[in-house]
Amino acid sequence: MQDKLIIKYIKKRNEKGMEILIDQYNSLITSVVRYHLGTLINYEEECVSDTLLAIWDNIDGFEKDKNSFKNWICAIAKYKSIDYKRKYLNKIESSILDEETPYIDKNLLHIEIQEELNETLNFLSKDDEEIFRRYYLEDESIVEIAHTKKLAISSIHSKLSRGKAKIRKSLLKEDGK
Repeated sequence: MQDKLIIKYIKKRNEKGMEILIDQYNSLITSVVRYHLGTLINYEEECVSDTLLAIWDNIDGFEKDKNSFKNWICAIAKYKSIDYKRKYLNKIESSILDEETPYIDKNLLHIEIQEELNETLNFLSKDDEEIFRRYYLEDESIVEIAHTKKLAISSIHSKLSRGKAKIRKSLLKEDGK
């Protein structure tokens, strides 16, 4: 019941919805972020805030038929945390760390991100995993992928769409344990 109220308020852009969301889910969001950020504790508060903002901005993307509000929130927190790890790695690689940014072993962080990514993509066939990596990680266009795989562009779109659904379903099962 509380979730319906939160969703209703946020969709109407009423800040009361965020207040209720924070009261009810802040500790859950924080624990998901903390778990996935690992040693990057200095980014925890900012990542939680970005997660809350993402919920506010993307509330229309929540589909109650596909998953629970709680699981949807957990998935957003997880992906925000992974984004923060990537941003940190980019800072290291660009050598723009300042004195307030704690140093964390770049190789260890790469390994952590790679393990999470492999775990997430593990639910796809090898062919679909390759398409996902090329499109989402290597920024190849769908046209390029379709050309090299000798598939129709619509087939690539379908594979990406079905793959996202498989990953979403597997993550929701994982988060809902």
